[in-house]
Amino acid sequence: MEKSKISFSERIHFIGIGGIGMSGLAEVMKDMGFNVQGSDIVNNKNIERCRKNGIKIFLKHNKRNIRNSSIIVKSSAIGNNNPEIIFAKSKKLKILKRAEMLAHVVSLKKNIVITGSHGKTTTTSLISRILYDAKLDPTIINGGVINSIKSSARLGKGDWAVLEADESDGSFLNFPVNYSVVTNIDKEHLDYYKNFENLKKSFLTFLNKTPTIGKSFICIDDKEIKKIIPRIKNKNFFTYGFSKKSNFRIFNTVYKKNYSIFDIKISIPGIRKTVLKKIKLNLIGAYNILNSASAIAICLHIGIDIKVIRNALKKFSGIQRRLTKVFSNKQREFFDDYAHHPTEIKSVLKSMKKISAERKIISVFQPHRYSRLKLLKNEFASSFQDSNVVILCPVFSAGEKIDKSYDTFKFADLISKKSNVQVITVENQKDLKNFFKKNLISNELVLCMGAGSISKWIREMEL
Repeated sequence: MEKSKISFSERIHFIGIGGIGMSGLAEVMKDMGFNVQGSDIVNNKNIERCRKNGIKIFLKHNKRNIRNSSIIVKSSAIGNNNPEIIFAKSKKLKILKRAEMLAHVVSLKKNIVITGSHGKTTTTSLISRILYDAKLDPTIINGGVINSIKSSARLGKGDWAVLEADESDGSFLNFPVNYSVVTNIDKEHLDYYKNFENLKKSFLTFLNKTPTIGKSFICIDDKEIKKIIPRIKNKNFFTYGFSKKSNFRIFNTVYKKNYSIFDIKISIPGIRKTVLKKIKLNLIGAYNILNSASAIAICLHIGIDIKVIRNALKKFSGIQRRLTKVFSNKQREFFDDYAHHPTEIKSVLKSMKKISAERKIISVFQPHRYSRLKLLKNEFASSFQDSNVVILCPVFSAGEKIDKSYDTFKFADLISKKSNVQVITVENQKDLKNFFKKNLISNELVLCMGAGSISKWIREMEL
């Protein structure tokens, strides 16, 4: 690919480059020929991957880092008190949100944009895998590391871009959309939207942007999406789900330990009804079948052969931190999952319950952000009903100020009452390790959940 002239004249600095979305975008732009660098406060796998790709990294936020930069890309986690932001504003440098820069990049491609409160990372990965297997060589920018490419992003030579759109700060509305998926709408990011109605309005705006030559695919099973369907003005969408009213209806589901099988009935006005039988998905859980249904629908719509789609779903090797098995010890299996919202916790535990064969399920949970926990405290407390034991870790603040009103033991008691489950508290990584050394019998399923440091804790555990 010919390098853009901007790469020779301007340096683009990413503040908070260690995030999965920021690092992925930085890597793609580096591969496109742009002069890219970034900063963060701690080293991680994403940063190491950027370094290997030739991206200069500063492990500290300091105004000196951006003296030779002319464009700043900021993570949604970066506040206005950041020294690099303050300096950039004083020098009147161009400051873009991640989604704004991403919109510039994907405008050069035909694109498929995946958004929603939950499931968008898996859906993005499934669609990406299908397009890749169809020899379309897509550009991919995802919110999780896809095992088959060992990265969250890649620059493809083809005409298509597949990308996960983060709705957290409203900037996903900047995307130039050709085709899109909306997985569901849940109470998230209300610190930005102020109330749930504003969040739903943003998704409505997003859906109404779908061009006549494009199409949106929305999950009719989701109660909030179902509510807003009458308010979608352009009606340029198809539905998918288990509902009999779906254009792409899932039925005859079979859940196995390591995979799922299902049928899909396609009912589109003007087209003969078709049934796709015994689709095998190399993932478990009803929520993943929903994700795959949207991938099937959109890929069929853009003309990909069903044989290619079937084979891609059957071979799909998953995403890091999505029910990822980390290790086994004395027949006890440890899994790592990104679930950090009550809906996600319920879904993943329900899936584990279906395949557990009466095995005991131990949930290790690290709450992510005091603001989310405060808003959804009761929902979190009720989400562990399919667990036998819950191990509660300290809150990962993600840069928020410590909320001194938060009481670990009161929250543990609330979980115990609302989920009817035994709750044990630990104070740190060492306590967690010692607990598993001293307690529990063999043959349990241990599910570690959260968006903070819990993944690192469990991967460093040696029993």
